[in-house]
Amino acid sequence: MFKIGIIEQIDQDGINLLREHPNFNYEIINDVSKENLIKVLPKFDGVTLRVVKLNEDLLKNCKNLKVISRHGVGVDNVDLKYLKNNNINLLITATANAVSVAEHVMYMILTLSKGITSYDRIVRSGEFKTKVNEIVTYELFNKKIIIAGFGRIGKNLIKRCLGFEMEVHVYDPFVSSEIIESFGGKKINDLSSNLKKTDFLSIHMPLNKDTKNLINLKTLKTMKKEAIIVNTARGGIINEHDLNEALNKKYIFAAGLDVFDKEPPDSNNPLLKNEKVLLSPHSATFTKECKSRMSIETVQNLIDFFENKINDNMIYKL
Repeated sequence: MFKIGIIEQIDQDGINLLREHPNFNYEIINDVSKENLIKVLPKFDGVTLRVVKLNEDLLKNCKNLKVISRHGVGVDNVDLKYLKNNNINLLITATANAVSVAEHVMYMILTLSKGITSYDRIVRSGEFKTKVNEIVTYELFNKKIIIAGFGRIGKNLIKRCLGFEMEVHVYDPFVSSEIIESFGGKKINDLSSNLKKTDFLSIHMPLNKDTKNLINLKTLKTMKKEAIIVNTARGGIINEHDLNEALNKKYIFAAGLDVFDKEPPDSNNPLLKNEKVLLSPHSATFTKECKSRMSIETVQNLIDFFENKINDNMIYKL
């Protein structure tokens, strides 16, 4: 019998899957204080993980722990070096969230380019026609978009962009031109030089030493003044201070952020008051359907791991 810890609540569909399996016992851990986690984690063979950070201090006493199953694809809240050194496997939900995030990107692109929140505000304030001509809006038709990162989310996003007859360029050094072209896009090999020509940029990269502050004041200054940037990947890829300055100085038109350098952002973060930014609380995967899929995939990964049936795509390479 394997003991599984559910760190933070996940959708009931995933819990039901675990409950119905005869070889597993589980416990939901709602108290995620360091003191409690140090006390309870050592008894588990495997755990699920959402946003809590598991560092060496929490993991060093977990002698039974064989696997961590992420409720998502990001791994920046796990001590990867410790996992590798102690032969603890890390699993990700590689397929569950792609549709939801791609739709969230389109929601942000459409909201920002069509002035939806501004139009809504003037109607509600009784200024039905008086200020309508002050609002600048753009079509998506024939506009250029760069999808930076072409994993499953990028592959879902390109379909939606092509549906609006956009011209899609893809930046991903690890994906071939043939694959990108098969989806209807064009591969670009240099991001910075192509930013000068794009109308939209959607970011789908991991946060690492190469992508930290990738989008900064220098790159933002080169972009079109009509350009819109959307980040649903990881905070820190865009330098937030530089983004705020670029928006205020009209170097670019607008930005949509689902992720932040610090989450939740500090109350004095100037982006919170910048009306050229559309914000959401790292919630691109929070559709009812996606929460169900992610919980099921998180649990199924654990089951498959212990039954020696795990798909290699679900294993994060440490």
